[in-house]
Amino acid sequence: MEYNLNDIIKSSKKILLLSHVNPDGDTLGSMCAMYSMIEKHFKKKADMSIVSNIPFNYKFLPNIDLAQRYFDPSLVYDLAIALDVAAIDRMRDAKILFDKAKFRVNIDHHKTNPAYGDINIIEPDASSCGEVLYNYFKKQSMDISEDAAICLYTAIMTDTGNFKFENTTSSVFLTVADLVNLGANPNKLYKYCYESKTKNFVMFQNYCVNKAEFLQNNKIAYTTVYKKDLEKFSAGDDYTDGIAETLRAIDTTEVSFVVKEVESKVTKVSMRSKKLDVAKICEIFGGGGHTFAAGCTIKASIKDSIDKLLKEIKL
Repeated sequence: MEYNLNDIIKSSKKILLLSHVNPDGDTLGSMCAMYSMIEKHFKKKADMSIVSNIPFNYKFLPNIDLAQRYFDPSLVYDLAIALDVAAIDRMRDAKILFDKAKFRVNIDHHKTNPAYGDINIIEPDASSCGEVLYNYFKKQSMDISEDAAICLYTAIMTDTGNFKFENTTSSVFLTVADLVNLGANPNKLYKYCYESKTKNFVMFQNYCVNKAEFLQNNKIAYTTVYKKDLEKFSAGDDYTDGIAETLRAIDTTEVSFVVKEVESKVTKVSMRSKKLDVAKICEIFGGGGHTFAAGCTIKASIKDSIDKLLKEIKL
């Protein structure tokens, strides 16, 4: 049976929008854009769920202050929409609310997404969830508000690395050109996202890069982040964002990764590459993502996790 999302939104009284754990600009921008569009076109308020702290550089997003960390698990929503959530477990504690919802929607762009919704709007060739949403709004002939344009531009800009990653296509530039005409200010949004870093953030990232290890004639670069490192710098989960990209930028690097201690035998991994499909490697450990940018969580110590990853990297 084919469903129409707009019809479901119209008939829903209680709506929940969900982002993924350790939220980035794409999941937060997409969530806030959807909130703005539901308010503008359907005259309804939606709840927004976050399961981690919002990185400081995204607190400018319109309506982000309405997002909530904790919800009553007994609540039952008419409609739950997951945005940029590649795997259902990335909703963490909010998964119970998604599972109990009367209707579940999955909007994403990750090729590893298993299509876990009643409606799945997945475009693996899109740069970002923000671009998927933009395409949806256009197909539905929905006027995009200025607030939504700001949110969508942020989503696309951050997931393309400020329009420099391999997922930056001609359609991306056509999309953001329209969003600029609708009110998104490129200079202002760039400064919010990339030039609003605290001294602590920069010093922490420099510390992690400075202790990087290099293998196979410098083709592999990785660094470790222990709990004690995070405590030393009073660092948040988002402080590791971008470190893998910095290591990948070294001319000899073909694969880079960051391994972060979550617990003594639980390690979070962020992988980047120039040619190797790291999504396939991360899938082995229950993760996924894009060809050249992926992540996973390994139930092992940092040392054992590094050994497991190195066995899978074939250069």
